[in-house]
Amino acid sequence: MIVVEAPSRLHFGLLSFPAGPYWPNHLGQENIPARRFGGVGLMTRSPGMSLRLRPAKDWSARGPLADRALAFARGFSESLMAKGSGIPGQPQYILIDRSAPEHVGLGTGTQLGLSVARGLSVAWDLEMDAEELAGHVGRAARSALGYHGFFHGGFLVEAGQSKTAAVSPLIARVPFPESWRIVVVIPPVGTGLHGQEENEAFQHLQDLPLSQTDRLCRLVLLGLLPALIEKNLAAFGEALFDFNHSAGQTFAGIQNGSYASPRITELIQFIRRQGIAGVGQSSWGPTVFAVVEDEARGEQLARQVRETFGLQENEVLVITACNGGATVKVIEE
Repeated sequence: MIVVEAPSRLHFGLLSFPAGPYWPNHLGQENIPARRFGGVGLMTRSPGMSLRLRPAKDWSARGPLADRALAFARGFSESLMAKGSGIPGQPQYILIDRSAPEHVGLGTGTQLGLSVARGLSVAWDLEMDAEELAGHVGRAARSALGYHGFFHGGFLVEAGQSKTAAVSPLIARVPFPESWRIVVVIPPVGTGLHGQEENEAFQHLQDLPLSQTDRLCRLVLLGLLPALIEKNLAAFGEALFDFNHSAGQTFAGIQNGSYASPRITELIQFIRRQGIAGVGQSSWGPTVFAVVEDEARGEQLARQVRETFGLQENEVLVITACNGGATVKVIEE
């Protein structure tokens, strides 16, 4: 039996949407290759994902997101055969014991796809690098935060694509302080954009002015990263809120503001009024995150949010960062 456990991903915002293939240098000459997307995020232990694979006569799956897991498994197998590998191995029974909800800003699709791919590669004794695994299940085509986070964990910065279909390179990975906690709120207000709707939204986005990308990069390089390394929560929180709000402005024409809905805006403003600086929306939402100094402060904030907004226990979580990426175990039965 193969056991794969993977983290969840918080996406704090994208960095760039260049108008052309080049950025200008200090003389105004466009000779610096531009990069598209890029971004900043964090891997968390919860809600996370855990699945098991066993050899079987036919493909089958059970548990949350079973149909999607089965589609990833069959797609992985078909992709291998299309590349001339023949029948890769015995069909598998996939049991998903735990999964974060999908389409709420936690990167569940990428973690599920890579978990299935990694499990099958071990079950079939295939030697594959990270990019091959992602390619066989169609992940990391735009944002690569969840892709890098699956293998490495931690607080991540990826640079964006310099050419079509290239996986964005990881340019910074910093361990998140073990004592800090993240309060994650998943309000029952629907799902964020995904699938065809998300693709269409990206097609209608306006290109960012270079000044906006410059500002976002400054917040990352001179705000988020040094504050994280110095474990300065106040500075990190203010830079994170500023970065997330500014990155959200890119999508204001689609989601009518920096955040997905008035309810999300109200939630973020409430948390800020409690003296918590590092608050924002993950990806398209509706998940909201807040970074606090320790478990006690996290539990206090979680209670306040539940009582004020009428949310359930499982809709407001106090979680830790994942600094090590996914794990794979082979258990003899």
